[in-house]
Order: sequence, then C-alpha cells, then structure tokens
Amino acid sequence: MRALRRRIKELRVDALLVTHLPDVRYLCGFTGSNAALAVTATRAALFTDGRYTVQAKEQTRSARVAISEVSALADACAWLASTGVKRAWFSPEHTSVSGLAKMREAIDGRKKNFFTPLEEPLAASLRMVKDADEVAAMEKAALLGCSLFDELLGFIEPGLAEIAVAAELEYAARKRGAEGMSFETIVASGPRAALPHGHASAAKLPRRGFVVLDFGVILNGYCSDMTRTVHLGEATREERDAYEAVLEAQQVGVAAVRPGATCGEVDEAARGVLRQSALEEYFTHSTGHGVGIEIHEAPRIAKEQETVLRPGMVVTIEPGIYIEGKFGIRIEDMVVVTERAQRVLTPAPKALIEL
Repeated sequence: MRALRRRIKELRVDALLVTHLPDVRYLCGFTGSNAALAVTATRAALFTDGRYTVQAKEQTRSARVAISEVSALADACAWLASTGVKRAWFSPEHTSVSGLAKMREAIDGRKKNFFTPLEEPLAASLRMVKDADEVAAMEKAALLGCSLFDELLGFIEPGLAEIAVAAELEYAARKRGAEGMSFETIVASGPRAALPHGHASAAKLPRRGFVVLDFGVILNGYCSDMTRTVHLGEATREERDAYEAVLEAQQVGVAAVRPGATCGEVDEAARGVLRQSALEEYFTHSTGHGVGIEIHEAPRIAKEQETVLRPGMVVTIEPGIYIEGKFGIRIEDMVVVTERAQRVLTPAPKALIEL
C-alpha cells in the first residue's frame, strides 16, 4: 500500500478504485470473492459483503473494513465521491462497460467525469517485482511441484487415462498442502501432445510416445508453473533430436534472463535456437510470462516486447514445438531475475526421460 501511494503521488492520481481481486489481495491481504478497495493519498477502505465480516477483519491490512448490505462496488464509489477527491482512477483492463455504468450510477451524477481510466495498470506494475518473501513463497510452491513430478514418474505407464494421471497429481498436491492447482492440469500424450493446451482427457497413454505434463500448485496464495515432457518407451532419432533442440532453446532462454534484458530479447534467444534447427514454425506461442498471485501476470516474454527485466521479476521460460499428428514437446521453468543474472526455481530434471 505504501508503494502504491508513492506511485499515486508520482502520477498525481487523486484516488484509485481497485476491483480486480488479485490486486485487492496484493494491496491489503483480503482473499474473498467480492471486494472493492478504495484508496486515496491518506485513506483506504475495503468494501465487501456480510459473508466476509469476520474474514475481512482478520485478513485486511492498511485499510478499514466496511460491510455493504447491497453492493460493495457501489458503496466504494460513493465513499470515494464523499472524500472530496476530484477524480477516481480505475483499471480499464478489469472494468466492463456495465461495471463502469454501475460505478457512475453509484455517485448519481454528482461529479462529471469522476471515474477516469488509468493509462497504465498501477497494481499490476507493482506486482511484477516480487520482494524476498514473495520469492520465498513461490520457490516453496515450485519445489513442491518438482517433488510431485518426481513421484509421478513412478505412476505413469501405458494404458492409463490422461485424466487419471492428472487426478493422481492433483490428489498428491492436496495431500502435500497445496491450496489448489494454479490452472487446469495439462496431460497430453501421443499425437495429443501436439496440442499446446491439451488438457487431460480420457485418452490412454500410448505404449510409445511423448507425454507433456504442465501443472502448478498454489501455496500461500502464490502460484507455481512448470512443464516437463517425458517419453514412454524408447524415443526415435527424430524425437530425440527434436527434444534436444527444445531443451537447448529452453536453456538458452533461461541464460538470457538477466537485469536489463528486454522480454523480446529473451524470446528471441530461445526462438533463435529453434530457427537454427528448422523447427521455429512449430513454436506457436510466446516464450513465457510472469507468475505470482495469478498464473499469468506481467511481463510477457514474447516477440518485440520492450519491458525491461528487473531483479525480483519471476517469469517462465517455456519454448515448445507442436507437430500436428505426430508429437509435441515443451519444457518450462520458473526463473527469478537476480541482481546479476537469474535463478531457476524449478530444478526438476530436464534431460530426456524414457519410461
């Protein structure tokens, strides 16, 4: 909240209305499903409903708690209008047309152009750079993911349904203390491995072929994310060469992560390896993304992205190739930018594993 107020002062923003729940959690600690946070230069108030009376009081820091009988959003807007500020700024990325109409209705036309869209998302820009406690929480989640992968290697075998593999992974994660999964677990095998987001299906694992495992867990509110691709049976020369190319691209991408590098430069480092191997056409997505309270956060590691990496940023590096009807391969690590270089948070093995 102190960092937000410093940024508000720099930008000469009178007040801020925060409705995106991950931003609310980041700024004041509240984790409920209904909230609006109103912030001025000297005051802050969290509005929620009666379901969260006790929870809001226990969790909320740096803001007073107000329980709304009808609408938390409307009450937050009315409160801001009553403080005497000339304008209240909001994030257009997380405000719908109907939501903006409700905001304006809540102040009953008392102030023309009172709600003003931000040119840049303030909370999201703060969330890009993690402090030491956040990095520690994410590393703990990442290491849990690595241990789950190690355990899963002894479970995977031909004939199992992909959904059975996902269920085993998710059950083990819950038993080990995960609050939930970061996203719907991806288990894609055989030709289905060529689907970049091949969520686990009823398809059976083949006797021979790749299996892409992409998953993450949530611990203490922070997400992990990793992908490993294993092979059932002995890989062919084509499969082995393709895997080695993706692995090299991933390692070069990780090495390119450092303070001062742009996200586009990191993307090109990984993409260039696949270009040299005549595989770039099969790499159909960006190289990575930020991770934190949400599984996908800023910055984006992609072509022509000019965001400069700074110490404390946590990103994924996940090049892959997807050859329709044949196979797919993706390898992904979480990487934190350090003062001089980078550190991998997901140290699970990456050399080709044949089961």
